[in-house]
Amino acid sequence: TKAAFFSPSVMHRSPPSGAGGDRLRAWQVGEQICSAPSTEGFHPAPIPITPCSFPSRRHKLYRQELNLTAAAALLPLRPEASWLQFHLGISRDGLYPRSSPAVGRLLQDMHDFATVSADYSQDEKALLGACDCSQIVKPSGVHLKLVLRFQDFGKAMFKPMRQKREEETPEDFFYFVDFQRHNAEIAAFHLDRILDFRRVPPTVGRLINITKEILEVTRNEVLQSVFFISPASNVCFFAKCPYMCKTEYAVCGNPHLLEGSLSAFLPSLNLAPRLSIPNPWIRSYSFDGKEEWEVNPLYCDTVREIYPYSSGNRLLNIVDMAIFDFLIGNMDRHHYEMFTKFGDDGFLLHLDNARGFGRHSHDEISILAPLSQCCVIKRTTLLHLQLLAEPEYQLSAVMRESLLQDPLAPVLTEPHLLALDRRLQLILKAVRKCIDLHGEAKVVANDTRQPEA
Repeated sequence: TKAAFFSPSVMHRSPPSGAGGDRLRAWQVGEQICSAPSTEGFHPAPIPITPCSFPSRRHKLYRQELNLTAAAALLPLRPEASWLQFHLGISRDGLYPRSSPAVGRLLQDMHDFATVSADYSQDEKALLGACDCSQIVKPSGVHLKLVLRFQDFGKAMFKPMRQKREEETPEDFFYFVDFQRHNAEIAAFHLDRILDFRRVPPTVGRLINITKEILEVTRNEVLQSVFFISPASNVCFFAKCPYMCKTEYAVCGNPHLLEGSLSAFLPSLNLAPRLSIPNPWIRSYSFDGKEEWEVNPLYCDTVREIYPYSSGNRLLNIVDMAIFDFLIGNMDRHHYEMFTKFGDDGFLLHLDNARGFGRHSHDEISILAPLSQCCVIKRTTLLHLQLLAEPEYQLSAVMRESLLQDPLAPVLTEPHLLALDRRLQLILKAVRKCIDLHGEAKVVANDTRQPEA
């Protein structure tokens, strides 16, 4: 099913993207390459026991007995490295071309290559110490994520497994305290590619040995200090302030192995600047507040008067993003990012999708507000959705087959796959309603930017 869906004879039914378009080649290959810190003679410092650490004798003995070694040997840096080829393939049409051998190699390399360093993300580093751990009540430590560097100099964002696949998000959970799911990141990449958006960075599942591939290679003493041994003799670690300072919110291996997602890094902001822009349909991040779009059915009229939503593709791209988020059930799209090089009509990056696929039994129709309130959709997007609604190319079947390629398959449970078909029908129903009200000519829009040949 998947092979047939991606064949040229089928994909031509959805107008193709340009062969290349403007590339994101704002740098020279030599400038992109940064030397990884030398690991020669590296011996981690003793791990201090902090109030947030697990202060047990067992933990101390474990740390003393660890035979910490230098990181895996770095490979020679080659211009054909998959992560570098991925970066060079970014164009105004998407993060990668439809047929990109670099993406397949990148997924394989992120799964296979040894890690040479592990650290907190820059956002987390900036916030360390900005809160009082004793004041944290809610388990907001679900944001646990790490930056891993591989022996080929590539980097990926690691999000560990926090929730079993068959578990649903409790219905009383607010979206802003929901778990971040590693399998949601993996599934979102596959869905984004099937929808022909190509706006999610390549993401793959991997079974990580958190002792050898994180603890033994990190130079960050704060990260070292949050590892401990559980009563079940499993190796665990937890997020430091400002997220969570309690061992009950830790993630644990079995005893060392832990599932997680690895999402490829985008080019450095210094080399390929990006803008982070508030979503016009942002939700209220309070327990009782509502945003204007939630109470004003004419809200889109206001948005259409504001630059850059008053012309070009920006509003159409927002609708694309809403359709994607509705399919995965993501209510947490408070901002979106764009590469500055591609201007106002550049594509929107679909980053941070770990809060998707939380509830297969519920369809959050409010996520479709940009579509239902603005009543506009790209012709290419609509044609692709209609194709995926046909029995021979059913979205759930194409996703099921695509996800079998991931090392952690099965990535989604069957109810989540079937929910995709149900939600797709709801999207098409919303489009038909708009066409009935306004006519196809006003609802179905052509891209204002034509792809380059």
